Amino acid sequence: MPRAATPAVPLLQASLLLLLLVATSRRAAGAPVASELRCQCLQTVHGIHPKNIQSVKVTAPGAHCAQTEVIATLKNGQEACLNPAAPMVKRFMEKMLNNTN
Repeated sequence: MPRAATPAVPLLQASLLLLLLVATSRRAAGAPVASELRCQCLQTVHGIHPKNIQSVKVTAPGAHCAQTEVIATLKNGQEACLNPAAPMVKRFMEKMLNNTN
């Protein structure tokens, strides 16, 4: 005669199934992988005076992001994404390049 399952076994099976579903759904939902890179600039700001900029980092398009990103670190420590096509940003970048030569 088959033995009746104890109440703990179905509870354990249900718990393991739930744990498995949660683990797989996070990856399927688009949770970023640790080595995955994305664009840092989702929006750009306008009207930052060049005197308030401490440094600028330019990231060229690549596998991580399809657009050029210009990230300015301001003198107050904040970072701001600048539009690389803006005339002010182009002039500022040209001036920086001329000063390094």
